[in-house]
Amino acid sequence: MQLTATLVQILPLQKGTGRNGEWRKQDIIVETQAQYPKKVCISIWGDKINESVLKIGNQLNISFDVESREYNGRWYTDVKAWKVELASATNNGGASYTDTPPPDNYSDLNEGGADDLPF
Repeated sequence: MQLTATLVQILPLQKGTGRNGEWRKQDIIVETQAQYPKKVCISIWGDKINESVLKIGNQLNISFDVESREYNGRWYTDVKAWKVELASATNNGGASYTDTPPPDNYSDLNEGGADDLPF
């Protein structure tokens, strides 16, 4: 999924050592630009952390996955970014959640007519 939002807060960098070596995690708070803005906490792990992009006030395009896990009967949800980049100047600035959008004109799917079916 993808989200376009403004960076409003950078939480302290977390570091540690696990069984796979050293790790780093940066949590950021972004705000959507919708009619009713929402704030979202997003985690960025390891080499995906780019300090030059993470500046308060920057408009960001964030590609992320949402994952939930259970621990001691309680559920926890993480929003993990796998790509963070500055939003382009051509973006409309609003919140967008995108997968592949449907075509605007379904008639374009059948341009050649019904006789072009391969079976």
